[in-house]
Amino acid sequence: MGSRTTFRVATIGGIPIRIHVTFLIVLPFLAFSFGQSFVGAARLAGIPPERLGGPPWAWGLALAVALFASVLVHELAHSLYAVRRGGKVRGITLLMIGGVSELAAPPRSEALMALAGPATSLALGGAFIGVARLFRGELPNVSFAVFYLGQLNLWLGAFNLLPAFPMDGGRVLRGALTRRMGPVRATRIAARFGRGFAVVFAMLGFLTANVLLLLVSFVVYAGAEGEARDVELRAALGDLRVGDVASPLTSELGAGDTLLAVADRMRRERRTAYPVVGEGRVVGIVTAHAVRRVPAERRGDVLAGEVAREATLAAASDRVVDALHVLGRPGAPELVVVVDGGRPVGTLSQLDVERAIELRELEPPPVAGAAPHDAPFTRRA
Repeated sequence: MGSRTTFRVATIGGIPIRIHVTFLIVLPFLAFSFGQSFVGAARLAGIPPERLGGPPWAWGLALAVALFASVLVHELAHSLYAVRRGGKVRGITLLMIGGVSELAAPPRSEALMALAGPATSLALGGAFIGVARLFRGELPNVSFAVFYLGQLNLWLGAFNLLPAFPMDGGRVLRGALTRRMGPVRATRIAARFGRGFAVVFAMLGFLTANVLLLLVSFVVYAGAEGEARDVELRAALGDLRVGDVASPLTSELGAGDTLLAVADRMRRERRTAYPVVGEGRVVGIVTAHAVRRVPAERRGDVLAGEVAREATLAAASDRVVDALHVLGRPGAPELVVVVDGGRPVGTLSQLDVERAIELRELEPPPVAGAAPHDAPFTRRA
């Protein structure tokens, strides 16, 4: 999820921690909401509001930051469990509502990994509330802060245990159903639960004029839809490799080639991107968009190396489903496919993947007892 909309703030246990811009958008709103409920929260903690120092808005801001810190710990529990069980984690991103752990390779048991987050949140919540009661008489400020942090963690753990995809409870439900009906059908059922809960959240949000609940309903609904599509896409692509579906290169482009020549080759070979190669390795990529930005009368004087942008590489042996995560990022409309030593052999675009899915659907169903046949894409590098 690394892009212009996120920025890296830390690395914990080798896992990059990023913040999405939507986090900064919602932070003042959450601070205001917490500030408005300051008096009620103090009474819930058993502390008279007048004994607490500081203005409500400052407490609201502190509690909003504490909520996202709790979300970070929750996601770290998922990620660290995955790493300990042989999974690989690309990073954690804090979003407008909640967070997401980006897994390059999930562990064997998704259900146990899903439970790690809520279990951690609930354990922390109980511990914080217990500590808060010890200091309630002598240190009201500390007691209130710790008590509210415990409440946030209890709410976070319980909310995520709802059997609504893409929340953790929905992932546990999918894990239980997968054993009987396979990942695609299990995901569809868990996604239906997620959409159902999202509708309920939206109705409650409208009835109570709760904007935060409306935002949660939107995120849950979009997450359920997106996860269902992702699983169906993975099922359609199977174990196809990038080299199987990439558009092969017929020639190489040098940094000294003019854009006039590049445009001519693009028209003849019906390509929209070429890797720029120097001394046998990729030094950049030139896209049709970059060529169009240069006036036609100047293309004979501008060189490919002058407009080339940094290329994103993918090994021919990588799985297509993994490459799709990179293709979805801004600034990576096409990947340059390379083999050992970094020699470019092709490019991969969304169009290549869509074509692969369509052709894969034409394959005949497997015959019982027959030996498995090779995939129809044989352009292996």
